[in-house]
Amino acid sequence: MDTPLRFQINTGSAEPIYRQLMDQLRRRVAAGQWQAGQELPSVRDLALQLAIHPMTISKAYSLLEMEGLLERRRGLPMVIAAGHRRPAAAEDRIDQLRPTLERAAAEARELAIPKAQALQLFERLLDDSPEDPS
Repeated sequence: MDTPLRFQINTGSAEPIYRQLMDQLRRRVAAGQWQAGQELPSVRDLALQLAIHPMTISKAYSLLEMEGLLERRRGLPMVIAAGHRRPAAAEDRIDQLRPTLERAAAEARELAIPKAQALQLFERLLDDSPEDPS
């Protein structure tokens, strides 16, 4: 599977852009959508594509390299590190999703949204797939 690495950022989010990029990479590698050896776009190319500062991309890539998720190759594009050939276990992926759902649940309670409505909205959001999920 050699899915092109495409990123989506939300400039209106309180989450810094470099963290958005890091989280997307982690999730897609954990899900097996992006796999070991897959090349990442260059810092310059991704910065142009997303219309953001190259240092933002560089920061995300460097932090992920320190985590061991990415591998730098001298004179070649960065790649997803060799240890990520298979999707993470379902339990690990669920653990990765838990903080996001906890925040959403807290916000639903703060907004006094009934549980049934919140669950219905979540189901609808899950069913609405973006045109290109990669």
